[in-house]
Amino acid sequence: MGTKGFVRNIPPLNILGAEDIESVHRGMLEVLWTTGVRMEHERSLKLLESAGCKVDYEQRRVRMPPALVEECIRRAPSSFPLRARDPSRNLMMGGNTLYFAPAPGQHTVDLDTWEPRSPTRKEYCDGVRVLDYLPSLHFFTTYTPYFGFTGVPPCMAMLESLAARVRNSSKCVVVGHSDGSEQFAIQIAQALDIEVIGTCTAAPPLTFFEDALESAFHLAEAGMAVRITGAPVMGASAPATLAGSLVSNLVEVISGVVLVQTIRPGTRVMVLDFAMPMNMSTGAPAFGNIAVCLHIAAFNQIFRHYGIPTYNADGYPGSKRPDFQSAYEKSFRAIITGLSGGSSRPLHGGIYGELSHHPLQAVLDDDIAGMVGRFLEGMTVNDETLALDLIEQVGPVPGHFLSSPHTRKWWRSEQYLPHVADRLTYPEWLASGKKSCLDYARERLEEILETHRPTPLSAAQEADVERILEDARQHYSRAGQISSAEMQSYRASLQTPDGTSV
Repeated sequence: MGTKGFVRNIPPLNILGAEDIESVHRGMLEVLWTTGVRMEHERSLKLLESAGCKVDYEQRRVRMPPALVEECIRRAPSSFPLRARDPSRNLMMGGNTLYFAPAPGQHTVDLDTWEPRSPTRKEYCDGVRVLDYLPSLHFFTTYTPYFGFTGVPPCMAMLESLAARVRNSSKCVVVGHSDGSEQFAIQIAQALDIEVIGTCTAAPPLTFFEDALESAFHLAEAGMAVRITGAPVMGASAPATLAGSLVSNLVEVISGVVLVQTIRPGTRVMVLDFAMPMNMSTGAPAFGNIAVCLHIAAFNQIFRHYGIPTYNADGYPGSKRPDFQSAYEKSFRAIITGLSGGSSRPLHGGIYGELSHHPLQAVLDDDIAGMVGRFLEGMTVNDETLALDLIEQVGPVPGHFLSSPHTRKWWRSEQYLPHVADRLTYPEWLASGKKSCLDYARERLEEILETHRPTPLSAAQEADVERILEDARQHYSRAGQISSAEMQSYRASLQTPDGTSV
């Protein structure tokens, strides 16, 4: 029993030929062996050296032999389960199933001015409750819906955010790493008897810093799944060409796979594609650029070949508000992920880059996810759906199919009915006040917040989560990352519903 997700019942999109795949694969192996990757972590260097890698301790450079790389790819499971707080929301990541997650933002936005600002704790929790409700959103990724909320010191932002997610949703979660926060996140997962996907993040080009590698060890040793993340910017931290940036990205994520499979063979892993071209006019990432779709499709095809689940992380439009640009940039990339066999991607709620998110946008995006999912399900062709006997029975005009039991049985499953789209005729639209999809989304958002009550933690679970959070607070206080004044303000903010200081 678990979350169904969207099953792809149509042939996958392939944009690379067999020779192209072989060229990319051999290029990745060559770079891993001749150039290698930099790993700022003594334990990783020693472990990989013992596995047969060539290690330069002075430069912190690891060169990985092709045989080891290919063996570690084979060790990684092609699909894996993930246990949620609610068993009906368990996931089976990989295979032909696509799952959607929210796209995070550092800030919320004002719906009148569209200007960003920090969210309060209440806004954070309300955002989680909306995402918990939406039927086409299957799990939470890191930083979602926001990077944190007001009143919380930066070193506690990930953990307070995780606590808000598990308190207000029973869906699966992904956790990040910062200053060892993943150790406390693992404790929270164990206390709630859930499994999380943790994160090991590369720093392009071809580098892993200590906190990312420590995270990989902690997660693998605890038996949790690990998401290997790279985020190259084409023309800046990766080659400007799609093929070159693909090879560079593969080197980063596959080197993480090698490390994790050396720590604990068979560890569940997911690889993340978050490549974007640089806007050469501004130096910023070119969010929404069509080149990203080509990168996604090639990346997913390569990892279908390897048999490792994927996450396409570019769920961010260039637009600063929900509008036509936002819709086409999001929709195009979501359908390309589905068609090319991607396992998961962020979509819901992201407004611009990773800088802003709003639950109103998430309500709109849930319709995009539902439409993509319906397309992936494909067409059922059998004696009943061909309806030859019915066509014979109805015949030409004046016959019609409206009143037939066949129509009543099939029309809902064959169509997809969006929740917040304008589907009225012109006369109905004029009579009802000329509402737009934004109006309908506002109404649905208000209804969700008024009526949806997520499954709460038990008293014992709540006590465990708060105990672990307090351990983390004391840990970072002793480490000098929370001053006495900051702690006083922090504790005061936790006593107010909106998370602001009293």
